[in-house]
Amino acid sequence: MLRTIMIASALIGACLAPAASETAMTFKSVKVDLPTGDRTFPGGDKADAINNNCVACHSAGMVLNQPSLSKAAWTSEVHKMIAVYKAPVSAADADAVIAYLVETKGKP
Repeated sequence: MLRTIMIASALIGACLAPAASETAMTFKSVKVDLPTGDRTFPGGDKADAINNNCVACHSAGMVLNQPSLSKAAWTSEVHKMIAVYKAPVSAADADAVIAYLVETKGKP
């Protein structure tokens, strides 16, 4: 089976090689207009930390449509955003974001 796949790949590559070398590729920029999201997290002052830190990368709708998670799971998600994706969130704001998520989207 592996031998058949290797032979087929070689034949396809041989057939495509002349076409690829004769065809010049041209790249051009494309302008895409994405809708803006003006929705923020509800909750007034309790939502300040999440609105100030998270909507730069996530829409409020995207976060609010996530399944309900435990406090440990939300804590893990917030710390992942900080450690892995380098979200510039202070420790105090991280605690406030976690508290908001647990109150709003926490498992009962």
